[in-house]
Amino acid sequence: MLSKLEKLNHRLSGWFEWIGMAALLAIMVVTLIDVVGAKLFAWRLLGAIDIVQISQAVGIAFAGAMLLILDRHVHVTFLFDRLPRRAQTVIEIIIHFLELGLFILIVWPFLSSVTTCKRGVREPRPSAYPFILSATGWPLPLSRSVL
Repeated sequence: MLSKLEKLNHRLSGWFEWIGMAALLAIMVVTLIDVVGAKLFAWRLLGAIDIVQISQAVGIAFAGAMLLILDRHVHVTFLFDRLPRRAQTVIEIIIHFLELGLFILIVWPFLSSVTTCKRGVREPRPSAYPFILSATGWPLPLSRSVL
């Protein structure tokens, strides 16, 4: 009984994956039409941003089921898989420590502002430092997808 349920789940997730891929294709086509129309013909595709936003939500939601079944995430491993296993482990440990540091950097100022607010000193206002760091692209090397 469980194997039949797994087969059904895998089959449905496969169909949902195709719907997600179609949504990603729709993003590319709508963006292409909008940009080419704007640059060459002085014509914009009305609702292009809305179509792209909805397609992004559909693409992520429908492809997510198959990603969970395959126990994968969207990442590029062309360089990472070629490294020896020990080097992969060292890099993963470094990445996890950097992620922990980024998490502390984001959460600590917010928590300190909340505690000072409880004492009635000032209004709670999260620090802008994490957002400045993310705007400059600093967290990008923390992602395994870069490796």
